[in-house]
Amino acid sequence: MTSMDSVSLKKPFGAVLPAVLLAVSGVLASACSPGPQEMPSPRPIVIRSGERLFADEERMREVDAWFRAQQDNISNEPSFWIISVARDTPSYPWESLYTSNDTASIGVQQGFPEAERVFMVYAHYHLMKKMGRIGEFLPGGENLEGFALERAILGRTSDAWLLGRSVYQAVAFDPLEEILYANEAGYLDALILTARGDEFKEERQAWLREDPEAQERYRRWFLATFEREPPGLR
Repeated sequence: MTSMDSVSLKKPFGAVLPAVLLAVSGVLASACSPGPQEMPSPRPIVIRSGERLFADEERMREVDAWFRAQQDNISNEPSFWIISVARDTPSYPWESLYTSNDTASIGVQQGFPEAERVFMVYAHYHLMKKMGRIGEFLPGGENLEGFALERAILGRTSDAWLLGRSVYQAVAFDPLEEILYANEAGYLDALILTARGDEFKEERQAWLREDPEAQERYRRWFLATFEREPPGLR
């Protein structure tokens, strides 16, 4: 359910944000220091099952740089709007994304501001594709369509969440945890093609023709990692 009170126009940024979120978006760095902020060292991520992830610091520095630049574009460029709509329940980024000529809206469960920022990056990529500008933010993205484009966008979404969780201590948010762990384990294609098989029918059929056991192998990994069935099989 949504109401006017639950709709947040994130162009420009709100004036009051949690300190961790400010650090992620780059606002804290510009407000408190004349030079670039020193990025904290990544910490291990642990989920309820005990599965751990370790982020490489140099990789996180690269992600931090493009994430800050993208947040700056979302915040300050006047030619488009990214609108966040609060939901009462968790969702995946693709489940409530809507784009028009110069506006994208995306739903995210209220109470998870760091996840909201990552959802908005996902929405921004899709809007930039629609506006013919995705190459500015996703190198080579102008040449991608369909499943290949979605895989690239979700890969970036995963990297942004890895940055938030390992460096800036973002609060865990299950849908993004699933995308992140799947990406890091080499199961991002499997997650997409299992959760969204009707949307990417040809790619799913080719995936299963090439490896008939692929979905069951992914399912077993997901169950062991999250102790629940993967999206698309629940």
